[in-house]
Amino acid sequence: MHPLLVRAGKAPPKQATPIWLVDTATIDRLAAPARAFAKAAAFTPTPGSYLALPNRDGGLAGVLFGIETDRTNADAFLPGKLAGLLPPGTYYFASKPHDATLATLAFLLEAYRFTRYRKAKTPAAKLVVPEGVDGEDVSCIAEGVTLTRDLINTPSNDMGPAELEAAARHLAKAHRASIRTISGLALAKGFPLIQAVGGASTRAPRLIDMTWGNAKHPKVTLVGKGVCFDTGGLNIKPDAGMLNMKKDMGGAATVLGLAHMIMARRLKLRLRVLIPAVENSIAGNAFRPRDIYRSRKGLTVEIGNTDAEGRLVLADALTLACDDKPDLLVDMATLTGAARVALGPDLPPFYTDGENLAAEVAKHATAQNDPLWRLPLWSPYDRMLDSKIADMNNVSTGGFAGSITAALFLRRFVDDPAKWLHLDIFAWTPSAKPARPEGGECQSARALYAMLAARYG
Repeated sequence: MHPLLVRAGKAPPKQATPIWLVDTATIDRLAAPARAFAKAAAFTPTPGSYLALPNRDGGLAGVLFGIETDRTNADAFLPGKLAGLLPPGTYYFASKPHDATLATLAFLLEAYRFTRYRKAKTPAAKLVVPEGVDGEDVSCIAEGVTLTRDLINTPSNDMGPAELEAAARHLAKAHRASIRTISGLALAKGFPLIQAVGGASTRAPRLIDMTWGNAKHPKVTLVGKGVCFDTGGLNIKPDAGMLNMKKDMGGAATVLGLAHMIMARRLKLRLRVLIPAVENSIAGNAFRPRDIYRSRKGLTVEIGNTDAEGRLVLADALTLACDDKPDLLVDMATLTGAARVALGPDLPPFYTDGENLAAEVAKHATAQNDPLWRLPLWSPYDRMLDSKIADMNNVSTGGFAGSITAALFLRRFVDDPAKWLHLDIFAWTPSAKPARPEGGECQSARALYAMLAARYG
């Protein structure tokens, strides 16, 4: 179990300090001494407000923390702020959060610090697992999120294709999964689009292929975009657009975090993880606008823009994934700026032709406070990808509906779109929110883990 969690007994530990979650309606139900001190301190229980209550000896008698009165519009992660506010010690919720499981998870996610390059004060407060909460499950989710955040936050000089492969191998070893890699010029024959995108870098491109679980169980395949840095290629990005491109492997980092959750809880499925890991660089042998490549599927692709490289590496990986005929095929990618323009940084769009699958995803995204929003695979826009001299172009004409047309491009490489799910994630929190510090973020994995656990737990 996570080191910041304390197993619950029949009663909270004697030395544990109570946390009362209060709003304007419940603050008057506190014991008289607590009410009196709150009034003297002019404490108002606005969401996120915090007040330490003293005991007669000057120690800590308890903590008041303001939450929303309206549960419908509440941020279930708000109590997570306590991890960064509380002094060292052991605490327990003396009043029920809106969602005890998400409040416990938020406590762990708020305590996250990225300390590889600079020391940081790590929160030391511990939380007693609330009644009815599966502490082991919450812990494995937090571990998966931490893995994803750490990978995204690591700068590209220390997180190239080889280092991403090493992270995948470390995860595979921890869970006794099998893993193999095809790299360098060996990609040219079977994975020409991956080779085209990554061939200009001095850091060899590769396809990482990990499998785990009983071969007789339902097959679930995860594909993650692993562009470890994206200059834009010869269609070079402006400096502002290139600044955060270390996160362009966020899809790969997210599928590895999700894979950890699945394997740690031993869900009854056959898992396969495919990661095309490349660096989109500029050199004399870089792929160029108007080049044409024959994909693994056999479809020819004209390069309209070298900065639309993610869909190219995913196309070859998705083609390979379909060879197994998985029961569910999921790809995650930091694919388009258009998705951010449409829905902002906190609400990734997802795409599928499976109506039941879409309903499942939406239900679990809401329940897990891991927001996702379905956008349509609008087939009339398919013609925007037409090329006069190849089967398709990698970018659309006109510049509209960029996230949708990127999804439509990927759909051409999927055998059964009703069993396919595409997520166009941002993988980054621009400004800190409760349980979501600024920096790399694990978007969509918790929702998908809950869906898979419901299916195959």
